[in-house]
Amino acid sequence: MSQNSLFTPLSYIIDRGGQRLDLYLASQLEGEGLTRSRIQQLIRAEMILVNETPRKARYLLQAGDRLTVTILPQAASELVAEPVAFGTLYEDEDLIVLVKPPGIVVHPAAGHSSATLVHGLLHHCGGLSGINGELRPGIVHRLDKDTSGIMVVAKSDFAHQALADQFKRRQVKKIYQALVDGKLTFSTGRVDLPIGRHPVQRKKMAVREDGREAVTNWRVLERFAKGLTLVELGLETGRTHQIRVHMAALSCPVAGDSVYGRKNSLYLEMGITRQCLHAHTLAFSHPRTREDLQFTAPLWPDMLYTLELLRQTGGV
Repeated sequence: MSQNSLFTPLSYIIDRGGQRLDLYLASQLEGEGLTRSRIQQLIRAEMILVNETPRKARYLLQAGDRLTVTILPQAASELVAEPVAFGTLYEDEDLIVLVKPPGIVVHPAAGHSSATLVHGLLHHCGGLSGINGELRPGIVHRLDKDTSGIMVVAKSDFAHQALADQFKRRQVKKIYQALVDGKLTFSTGRVDLPIGRHPVQRKKMAVREDGREAVTNWRVLERFAKGLTLVELGLETGRTHQIRVHMAALSCPVAGDSVYGRKNSLYLEMGITRQCLHAHTLAFSHPRTREDLQFTAPLWPDMLYTLELLRQTGGV
């Protein structure tokens, strides 16, 4: 595969519709050495877009559709296990439930070829589900680099398929806590705004009419005199950067969010050095036993420190 194709997005304009997305690309990218299964992995990872919107592999192309394909490089050899710190809440032969520290990237990507959570997991347990390929073994869902909290990772292919199905069917309960920069008018609310890739800045997401359905429920846990608010957020969907985009749309961005937030001199005073977002609760059915499992992880120490400083200033 050429180095140029690894880093420069490929673009195609469809002349005649009616063909499945994955089959069309399999024929177009055959010379690049990409298998159909690899193309399907790229589709699931939202690295293949149709008119700037992620689509399923079975999507039927229409004349005039514009495809954008970003092919991330895969390692030339197997990932090398290395120690990476994370907490373990539960583990068996099928899965591991862990607490990811902030500052750790979940899986290898451009600019992050080592010291990811996947490297640490391979060091910890030796093997993971191979369904997502070499770069993302075992990963069923993910957290942003600077988001802390609970994740579930599949160790077996059986568990991976079952957990992925639960996420797809919205049967997984996901509760986050965040410190947001602003005052929410009500005590509870629901954000139902579609999210898609930013039209100009490809690394960002944005609220778009033609985006994918995204729903976030929120409720205020605590208000502070400094204009910051602690909120609990329940996700009905799991779009990339969903909470960060939705809270910014409410003019209450996650405090410390360098991408969707705003600069605030208060952050340094309150010890805020990253986006104050934490995956607090995760509940799902065990893929093999069908037992209902629920796990919680206390806020990361840096967020607890910030809240203590805010509480010293009093509420509102």
